[in-house]
Amino acid sequence: MMHASRRHRRHHRRAGRHSRDGHPMWGTGRGRFFQRGELRLALLSLIGDGPMHGYELMKQLESRSGGMYRASAGSVYPTLQQIEDEGLALSEQSSGKRVYRLTEAGTSEVEAEADTIRRIWRRADEWGDWRGATGPEVWEIARPARRLAKAALRAVSRADDDIDRVERIRDILERATAEIRALDDRD
Repeated sequence: MMHASRRHRRHHRRAGRHSRDGHPMWGTGRGRFFQRGELRLALLSLIGDGPMHGYELMKQLESRSGGMYRASAGSVYPTLQQIEDEGLALSEQSSGKRVYRLTEAGTSEVEAEADTIRRIWRRADEWGDWRGATGPEVWEIARPARRLAKAALRAVSRADDDIDRVERIRDILERATAEIRALDDRD
């Protein structure tokens, strides 16, 4: 007999895509949390909030995403080394840990990239909205939810400027959403 957690993992692999750390990404279009160069900017931004060591930075990244992104040492520490090599941060040993602080050049980089950094943290907040959407009970409705979305999109694409049809589909989806939210409100 297969152990329950192994059966659960097999079900998840069939039900949707997964990130490297096993977090499900069903139909969300989220293959990577950070795009090229964004981890560097996120770390600079966090260090700009105050000196931190690598583990604190990893925990801050996880916290800012509502637990949906867990940074690995294999991505954070090389990026911190790059930031230091670029002269954007300095590190010093403190209580047995390497603590990073921004240099003037690092502060200038954070200011110059403020719009991109805001977009990164806005996206992190959106990922955080998915917190709690990873348990086995969630996966029980994942497949029907995907089928519903696919059917609605297909029906709209075939509407050929039939505004009434589009409105009926929207009404159906709005009613379903309201019924589901009502279930949530009762709990």
